[in-house]
Amino acid sequence: MRIDKRHTLRDVVGEKMLLIQGRTDAEKTKVIAFNESSAMLWEAFLDKDFTVEEVKQQLLDTYEVDEATAANDAAQWVKTLQEHKIIL
Repeated sequence: MRIDKRHTLRDVVGEKMLLIQGRTDAEKTKVIAFNESSAMLWEAFLDKDFTVEEVKQQLLDTYEVDEATAANDAAQWVKTLQEHKIIL
C-alpha cells in the first residue's frame, strides 16, 4: 500500500492535520488530527510502499512499546487511513 500524495499533512497552529477535500459538492471536507506517532509514521512512509508489519516495526524502533501494542497501533493507523481513502 502507499499514501495517496494528493493529501498533505499540514502544521496548523502547532498541530499536525490532514485536510481531506470532499470530492463532490455533497461531500464535506474532513480534518484528521495527527498525534506525534501518526505524524512520524506519515513522514516515514510517504513516497514508498509499505505493509502493516513495516508500520509495526517502525513503531517498535521509535518508541518503547511492546509488540502487541505496536501491532494494534499499526493496524489502527492503517485502518483509519484506508477508511478515509488516503492509502492506495
